Order: sequence, then C-alpha cells, then structure tokens
Amino acid sequence: MTAPGPRPAGAAEPHRASTPGPRIPAGAPDPGLERWRLVLGAPAERCTGPLGAEAAARDAALDWLYGRDPEQARRGVRPGVNARESREGGDGPSAVTAVDWLDAIHRLFPKETIERLERDAVELYEIHEIVTDPAVLERVEPNPTLLRAVLRTKHLMNPEVLRLARRIVETVVRRLLDRLEPEIRRSFTGTRSRRPSLLPSARDFDFRGTLRANLAHYQPAERRILIERPRFHSRTRPHLEQWQLILLVDQSGSMVDSVIHSAVTAASLWGLPGLKTHLVAFDTSVVDLTSDVTDPVELLMRVQLGGGTDIAKAVDYGTRLIDNPRRAIVALITDFYEGGDPYRLVRGVRELAEQGTTVLGLAALDQEANPAYDRALAQRLADAGAHVGAMTPGQLAEFVAERLGR
Repeated sequence: MTAPGPRPAGAAEPHRASTPGPRIPAGAPDPGLERWRLVLGAPAERCTGPLGAEAAARDAALDWLYGRDPEQARRGVRPGVNARESREGGDGPSAVTAVDWLDAIHRLFPKETIERLERDAVELYEIHEIVTDPAVLERVEPNPTLLRAVLRTKHLMNPEVLRLARRIVETVVRRLLDRLEPEIRRSFTGTRSRRPSLLPSARDFDFRGTLRANLAHYQPAERRILIERPRFHSRTRPHLEQWQLILLVDQSGSMVDSVIHSAVTAASLWGLPGLKTHLVAFDTSVVDLTSDVTDPVELLMRVQLGGGTDIAKAVDYGTRLIDNPRRAIVALITDFYEGGDPYRLVRGVRELAEQGTTVLGLAALDQEANPAYDRALAQRLADAGAHVGAMTPGQLAEFVAERLGR
C-alpha cells in the first residue's frame, strides 16, 4: 500500500530541546524517530518503531484532524479514525468529539501547535462544532482564528451558543484595540513640518537633513559618515477643520480580516478632533454601521459575511455622505471582484477624484496587508484617480493624519 503523504508542516512539532537531553534508556522510543513518525503518519512506523504512550496520544489527536484529508481517504485510510484502526476493524473506542479533541491537544502540544491545529480544524476542514457547540465554546481559548470562524458561522448559532461565541469576539477585539489604538492615535499627535526639532524621536528622524548636516565628517577611507548632529522633524498640531473618513468595507467571506480591522480602526478613530468617521459594510446591499462604531463587538455581530458584491452601489452611497469633497477620504476596502457594473464603479471613482476627494482602494486592511484581489479592475480604478494598495491600520491612520495636517 502506498504511504499517505506527510501531515501539514508544523502540525506535529513538539518542543525542541535547547540543550542535549538525558541519555535514552535502552528500549525506549527515540524522540527524533518519534517526531518523524508523527510527521509522516502510521506507515512510517515500520522504519521508526512504535510510539511511546504520550507520542501515541499525540498521533491520535493529529489523526482525528488530518485523517479526514481526502487524499488519505483515496489511499484507503478511513477519514477521522486512526489508520491502524481503519485497517483492523471497528472495535475501537467510541468516536472522539470536538470537546475531547480540544482537551487532548491542550494537554499534549505547545501553544503554537495548538493554534495551528485549531486554525486547520476551522479553516481547512470546516469543523463547525468548534465554534457552534456550547461545550466547546466554554473550553476554547479565544484567538483571531476563532473570531473569524464565529463571524462566518454565527448565522448557524442558536441564542445560547451566540452568547458564548460573543465572549470570543469581545476578548479578541479588546486585545486588538489594546494593541492598535495607541498606534493609531499616536499618528494624530501632530504631523511633520519642515522645521527642525530638538526632541529626538526615531519616528521623526530626518534622514536627508542629517546627511547634509554631517557631510563634513565623511571618512573616505572607511566610506562612512560620522553622525555628530542628528536632525529631527518637528510636528505641528493637526488642523481642526473638519475632515471625513468614509470606510466602505466589502463583507465577502474573503475579506473577513479586513472587516475585523476596519471595525477596530473606526472605533479607534472615533471622536478624534477634526475627523468624522463613517463605517459602511456592503455586499449586494449597503448597511451603514456608523451608529455602532463605538462598540466594535456589536458591530461585528451585525456583519453578515458572504453573498454577492456590488462595489459600485457602495461607492454611490459613500458619495452621498460627503459634505466637503476636498476634505473627504473615501477608503474602499475590497478585493475588487465586482459583481455589479464595473463601468459604473470606475465612473464613480473618477467623479470622486475629479471633485477633489481622496479615494483609497485597499485590497487589504489588516496586520499582514497581504492582498489577493482583481488586479485588472484595481488598475482601472488607479487610472481613474484612486490610490490602490494595501495598508495596516497604523498606516491608514498615518495617511489620514497627514491629510488632516495639510
């Protein structure tokens, strides 16, 4: 029989010892061989030897998840059970539940591996009971993967489960706010001016000015400049003339990370002097969520992921919100896969740009800023006057702060 392929990289990695461990007693399993056996699966056992008790428990937990891989099913391994049991018959223990599995992995694996296993269970194999079973939700540790899963599956939840799932949303959103809010608000302490500053700050370091001020200390032999007088920019207080930031956020399933970070970013920007923030979610319809911006948890619980996409309709709605076109920023956060009329979309973006509105087309707004998007339509919007790219929330805040400080 052909051996099944290796499990996903990283899934079976236990802690690596930083110093040489004790001598292995005679007859005891070799930890190095056990690691390979965990990675490669049961068919490797004839070369690596049998597993010890703890490694066998790890193998069972890994097989509960990765044993349902369709590639293994095609090779004769029944999904969801240990490979050895699938060959020997059905007299094994009763089926392992998601609760049992979660308890096992939290006991057997380090934190990084647990997070990988939970992510694969939810995103790769779509084991929805991880986030729809009350018994599981009471045990699980909130993390971003589970937050994304809750947002994708909350329509399947009854009120009791939804109440427990809300704990995940609240915990992860609070952690995001604690991390991102200081960074976002710091961007509005003042914008750079051309005047020098006596207060040293890496954030305000004037690279060109420093080079000019220290050219006299250039050492030709070593081809370097000794910096005796570093230069820094000063900062001015932002102008208090009112600006608008209109966030138009695509609710399609692929944009879930951007939806989460848009909610947190809007909450962090809310109430800043000189800035009026709007948050609008869209698919084939448009929902104005601005009234919930101060409560990002409630906002996210209202979001309905999935469905079609009509970006042009969202741009039309955002255009109607603008008070002063030359003091408005429309941030269109989408993968640019238009289900509506692309010609109408391009025309709407061009009209915004021509009236003096700053248009951002963001294919991603999250901490990774790794976009996947329709490049052809994005290029057409760029040609129409939009600034197209991907940003982290901090970068968006800095962009907005610079506009306010003009």
